[in-house]
Amino acid sequence: MNMIQRRLRHGEQAGIETELNGGLLVCDPSGVVFAPDESLVIVSDLHLEKGAAFARRGMMLPPYDTAATLALLDAALARYGPRRVVCLGDSFHDRHGAALMPAPYRETLAALMAGRDWTWISGNHDPEPPAGLGGTTTEELGLGPWHLRHEPTPGGRAGEIAGHLHPVAKVSGNGRSVRGACFATDGARMVMPSFGVTTGGLNVLDRAFDGLFQVERARAYVIGVSRIYPIAFASLTAR
Repeated sequence: MNMIQRRLRHGEQAGIETELNGGLLVCDPSGVVFAPDESLVIVSDLHLEKGAAFARRGMMLPPYDTAATLALLDAALARYGPRRVVCLGDSFHDRHGAALMPAPYRETLAALMAGRDWTWISGNHDPEPPAGLGGTTTEELGLGPWHLRHEPTPGGRAGEIAGHLHPVAKVSGNGRSVRGACFATDGARMVMPSFGVTTGGLNVLDRAFDGLFQVERARAYVIGVSRIYPIAFASLTAR
């Protein structure tokens, strides 16, 4: 994650309210979604222990990703105080991440989970329940007007909230361009940004997003320095 993205994840920027399939959500600049009527926070693609997973393969990354990601999640949960948390898959970078997580990180995560109804959605990186961490693991979850899963499905049901694609949006003009993580939605469905500090992103105009949204209604809620900017897909650039 670059310096601009780090700045976006801190501070007290205001979120933006939106309706998804008739239910109220707040898209927060931290990268989480808060559902006030359900006292629910949804977060996607934490990719905890990514640095450790790379190290096991002989590739070195800075070993601070888990600590940084958990600190940001702690701040987001403190802001909303939810009774329930749903993690939309790829919470760990590989299937060994939870079992091999160092004790201090495990204790931090356990503290965040304490007293909360915590659900892990299975992801392609972490298809099995996280070892020794508790909570409930499921492939999909229906909750109120929403259906929560890891990978978005083209032509899927209204109310689907998914992750996996790590959406980013790019705006160009006057010889300059700005690129940032975003929530992608058309009011019926949403793809959430990745939350992990060392994850990349995929432009919402990439073909991987084809068929997910009604194009004329699709918006990117782009995470900015001081607030979130709703921008129509038609105003975005692919490169």
